[in-house]
Parts: sequence; structure tokens; C-alpha cells
Amino acid sequence: MSTVPLDHRPDEFTAADQGHSASSSSSSSPSSSAAERALAAAASESQFKGNVPGGAVDNRRQLLVKLCWMLLWTFYLVYPVKDLASGRHGPTVTLLGCAGLVGFLACYLILVIFRSMRGVRWRGSYPLVAVMAAIALGSSLGLGANWLVLFNYLSVAVGAVLVPRFALAGVATTTAVMAAVAVSQSQDLSTIGVLALPSFLSGAAMTGLQRLVGVMRELRDARETVAHLAVAEERLRLARDMHDLLGHSLSLIALKSELAGRFMTAGQQDAARAQVADIEQVARESLTDVRAAITGYRKPTLPVELSAARRALATAGVTLEAPAALAEDRPGLGAAEAETLAWALREAVTNIVRHADGATLCTVGMDETWDGEGGRYAVLEITDNGAGPGKSGPGNGLSGLDERLALVGGRLETSPGQHGKGFRIRALVPLGVRVG
Repeated sequence: MSTVPLDHRPDEFTAADQGHSASSSSSSSPSSSAAERALAAAASESQFKGNVPGGAVDNRRQLLVKLCWMLLWTFYLVYPVKDLASGRHGPTVTLLGCAGLVGFLACYLILVIFRSMRGVRWRGSYPLVAVMAAIALGSSLGLGANWLVLFNYLSVAVGAVLVPRFALAGVATTTAVMAAVAVSQSQDLSTIGVLALPSFLSGAAMTGLQRLVGVMRELRDARETVAHLAVAEERLRLARDMHDLLGHSLSLIALKSELAGRFMTAGQQDAARAQVADIEQVARESLTDVRAAITGYRKPTLPVELSAARRALATAGVTLEAPAALAEDRPGLGAAEAETLAWALREAVTNIVRHADGATLCTVGMDETWDGEGGRYAVLEITDNGAGPGKSGPGNGLSGLDERLALVGGRLETSPGQHGKGFRIRALVPLGVRVG
């Protein structure tokens, strides 16, 4: 199939053109759409929960990234380190100061690690914060003003550990204690302000972050609940549809069967044959209705296929990266075109699971593009980092997908992935005119 070069989207389309479409598939019910959206939202939330600041991590890589970010803020410890290296303290005091500094940093990192792994309600948080407070207070009183920077880390820890209604008060108390220690050491007001302001703002920011994480956790729980309710509602819908479709037909079949039996007993063969013919017709109509209902129920959609793809790829050891907006409605994308893109995603994922040797990452994205004649297309792109197709030609799956895309005026493009590694599939379907 010939390929027409596509240009980037014109600049005159603004971000407002990316909004949600009010239209949906005419063959799917409102409860079906709600179930699909809820399942997609829950899956997306589950995918990104480890990347939320202050949230729990899912693997060692996320924990390592989190620790690296936290270690960036340890540059404040240069002041106590310089104080220990200045030689103005005796050997015993220097050794105790080093032990206190190492213990403080260890408590801080353990707090980050275990809260990330075991959740924000880890019981060991309070003893660690108490040890950090004791070290910060003792070192500041005993070794001088250079150690007051430890209160910055203590303020952050207090803001993270305490429950939200007490966190801000705890941060303010920590800052007040630091200011009192600075006053006892005859520090001037400008120095106290320079020390107190970062301490309070850092703790207050952590308090706000913890509130945000709590809200996101509640939202995730609510989405999971909505997903379960939507699935239950969809099951009830299917049960109602089957009852409505088969209840009347089966009752009619039973009644006509009884009449046919009576006519046969009475020797009225012609009347019995008429009833049997009616039974056959009703049965065929019922079978057609059931097939139509099941076909509409099982029609693939992008949100459902994206959720299924994530599970299938995870089983094969492949990570799926896809934007959350992929599960949303796209303006101008018709029901037939959206269904075709869902088939494309299913076929691409099947190919990765079966044939993409060595693949560890699958990237899915959707964009819009234009051809030379001004036609607008939606482009679904699926790329893996496996060994690639080699010299083998397209299989039956891709050939069938190409034919399916051609039925809606689209086309299939395949090529190696980035830097010649892996395999890329681009499914293009035409977009209609935007409404509004």
C-alpha cells in the first residue's frame, strides 16, 4: 500500500481543540462507557502511583530515584562538616559530632526509605523523628550555630510524619525551638531570620505535600470503588439485556411447543407443523438478537484494550508507557474508527508478547496529523524495544489489521523503532470535522 507523507498539525489549532468529545459509540450503553472509563482511570492511577511525590514506591528503581532527589538537599550539611573540620573542637567532641551527624543523616534516610516502602503510617517514624530532634538540639547547643541547619531537615520530617491537623503546628514549634537556640547563642536577628524562614517554609511545604498525597490516595480509592461499581452495573445491564431478549422468546417457544404437542395428539398435523415453523423462526430471531447483544458488549475500545494490554505486557515482563489522555475521547474520532484503533492496539500488543524477543518497554501514544490534501488523521503509535522483525514479512495479524484499517479509510505503517531497534506500528484513521 502506498504511503502518503503526512505533515504536522497546523499551528492555528489551539489547546482548546484538544477537549473531550461529547459523542460516544452508539452501540455501547452509558453504563458500559462508565465501566470502561472507570477501569482505565483506575489502571492509569495504579501505574503512576509510585511516581507521586510522597507516595509509596513499587520497586527498587523508584526508591533509588527518590533517594537521589532527597540526597540533593543534603548540601546544607556542609556547615556542620566544615565546623568539624575546622579543628576548633577537641578529638572527643569531634568524634561525638561526627557520630551525631552520621546518626542524624541515617535516621533521615531510614525515615524516607521505610515510609516509602511501608506507607506513611509506619510506626517507626516517630522514634526516628525523636532521635533527630535530640541530635539537632544537642549538637546546636553544644557545638554552635553551624549545627542549626539540622533543624531544616527536622522540620521537613515533622511535616511529613505528623498527622495533617498537627503537622503545621509541629513545624512552627520546631522553627521556634531553633530560633530560641539561636537567641541563646546571641545570634543577630538577620541570622535568625535566614535560618528560621527556610526551616518553616520547608516544613510547611512538606505539610502541604502530605495533604495532597492524602487527597490523591482518597481519589485513588474512590476511583477503584467506582470501577468496581461500574463493572457490577455492567454485569447487571448484561443480565437485564439477556432477560429482555430471551425471556419473551423462550416463553413463546415453550407455549408454541405445548400447542404443537396438543395438535399432534389431536391429529392436527398441519397446525402442529405451523407451530413448529413458528418455533424455528422465533429461535432464529432470538439467536440473532443474542449475537447482536454480545457483539456490542464485547466491542473493543481503547480504554479497555489499554488496561488489558498493561496486564498482558506485565505478565511478559514488558513495561507499558502510555499517557493518561490516551483513554479519553478524541474530538472527531468516530465509533468505527475508535474501534479499529482498539483492534490495532490489541494486535500490536499480541505481536510484542509473541514475537518481540528481548523487549522490556512498550510505548503507546496518540497524536493527530495531516496529509498533503488537508485530511486530518488520528495516529496511534505502538513501539517496542525488542529485537525487531528481522527479515520476516508481515504476518496474518498485521495483514488483517491493514485490511481492517482500509475499511474505515485508514492505513497501517510499520518500521523499525528508534535508532533501528525494536518495531513500530502506526495505525492511521481519518478524523471527522470538529463540532463546537
